[in-house]
Amino acid sequence: MVSASVIGCVGTVIVPTRGVDGAGEVLLRVRGTKEAFLARSDQPLAKGTKVLVVQTLGPRSVVVEPWHDPTHF
Repeated sequence: MVSASVIGCVGTVIVPTRGVDGAGEVLLRVRGTKEAFLARSDQPLAKGTKVLVVQTLGPRSVVVEPWHDPTHF
């Protein structure tokens, strides 16, 4: 079971989210492997978008928001 340990992880959207209209999927690196999680977001997010996990909703379900690398301008 994955706990709050994924909060703060950066991942990639692999199935677009539809904002309040529906979840998508993100790929996160957990315990050294890449794993898919159900992902919810406030706004629709396209496939390939980099995201930050801000909350867990369950063992395989997370809330994400767009993430922008602060080292790239």
